[in-house]
Amino acid sequence: MNMEFPRGVQPPPLPRTLEDMRLPVVMMRDLVIKTIFRKSIECVTDIAEAICLPAAVAQELVDICREQMLLESAGNMSGGGGPEIRWQLTENGRARALDALAQSEYYGAMPVPLEVYQQQIRRQSIRDIRITRDQLVASMGHLVLPPDLIGTLGPAVSSGRSILMYGPPGNGKSSISNGIRDALGDKIYVPRAISYSGQVITVYDPIVHSAAEEQTDDPTQLRRSANRYDARYIRCERPTVITGGELTLDMLDLRYNPVARTYQAPLQMKATGGVFIVDDLGRQSEPPQSLINRWIVPLEEGKDILALQSGEKFEVPFDTLVIFSTNFHPNEIFDQAALRRIFFKIKIDGPDQENFLKIFALVARKKKMPLSEPALIHLLRVKYPTIGSVYANYQPVFLIDQMISICEFEGIPYQMTPELIDRAWANMFVRDERIVK
Repeated sequence: MNMEFPRGVQPPPLPRTLEDMRLPVVMMRDLVIKTIFRKSIECVTDIAEAICLPAAVAQELVDICREQMLLESAGNMSGGGGPEIRWQLTENGRARALDALAQSEYYGAMPVPLEVYQQQIRRQSIRDIRITRDQLVASMGHLVLPPDLIGTLGPAVSSGRSILMYGPPGNGKSSISNGIRDALGDKIYVPRAISYSGQVITVYDPIVHSAAEEQTDDPTQLRRSANRYDARYIRCERPTVITGGELTLDMLDLRYNPVARTYQAPLQMKATGGVFIVDDLGRQSEPPQSLINRWIVPLEEGKDILALQSGEKFEVPFDTLVIFSTNFHPNEIFDQAALRRIFFKIKIDGPDQENFLKIFALVARKKKMPLSEPALIHLLRVKYPTIGSVYANYQPVFLIDQMISICEFEGIPYQMTPELIDRAWANMFVRDERIVK
């Protein structure tokens, strides 16, 4: 049974020997004995699974630990002729494990060297994605969009470059961003952790990364062929990181855990190979210009610069489709130099009356609210003129949910009347008035 990999995404090759690892032997040795110490495992099969390496490579590391008198045999697994030898830490091995844990609490999956990680990023670059019109339409089929918007979005997404979506609030900029994410569709390989200058940086995050279902071999088969790639990576959907008003500049830096003495990758690094959505730009505590200044080098050069606690700086790949979304006009929050760095600027306007009615009908059908012509005429001719007949995509959902809540409270069947329209409308806006204190 052969594993079918996504077209265009080459999986990370299995390391066959210690030389293939391109990591310091001492680092790998210490990680093995820390893992044995923390997980209380004994046989090479379990050690290999815990450190995410092939059994042959794990055996090489066990042999090194045995030669250095850090491990010793504790007999066979079954106690009488079992195929696997049990290993246990010697007194020196336990002392070395404790000393290594004092330097870093990280154990488990062997990290991927930064230069090897860079090679995998090139194999699965977001800039190699080619989105068709049909794919984009399928991922946004639930949205009523202007007819020319898909034609504008398509080239922007396929370029893998930055996108700024702007326009009045409540018109689906966040939904469009999510539709772009859904259109990507394929799978990539995310390292559990990477290594640079002897430091471990964890990358895989189950909150951000959605692991794909793995194939398993039939245990009765002699030849194993499922998931034949480097197990230090996890096969995932292309990731999406969404931030809003909570985004701060320090969230884009390495996060150091002083207790575990390990690093966690910043948000944009976790989004590598996928989409980073900065929603509600202009609502953060940081000025928008400061945020965009932080992105200038990554957006222009395809690399990001991070710093260790020691102050040492290093480069990591920046392979992310960045989508900025704002309710402000770009000229209000950016200077022209910043705007030049954003490759596509797309205005998302509210719907016209025809599309508003389409959205209203779709929402009503989905929520089982019967349409009423008198109520709709009242809405369009009486209520909307009070706000200059400016329509927004969020309004049908808001109004229908309000009417449903009223009907349920009053104990009446779902219905749409001019009176219920008025009651729902009263909650959609706050009247300007002076509050006497």
